[in-house]
Amino acid sequence: MKSLHDKSSGELIGEINEKQIQFLIDKLVEEDSTDQDYYINQDQLEQFEKNEGDKTLLQMLKDALGTNDDMDIVWTKS
Repeated sequence: MKSLHDKSSGELIGEINEKQIQFLIDKLVEEDSTDQDYYINQDQLEQFEKNEGDKTLLQMLKDALGTNDDMDIVWTKS
């Protein structure tokens, strides 16, 4: 399992599995192969929903975004 956090506050968003982290790696921009942080926004989440993204992960990210337009997230090994 991996822990997903709000990069700016360090607040825990939730625990994610290998399949969910691979989805983030596949769908979001990485600066290099060791990158563990990602920028997300409301438009991306809507697109992920249309493309049958993991419902649990998407709900977790939507809850974390709340009314914000965007945020940076980071994952770490639990």
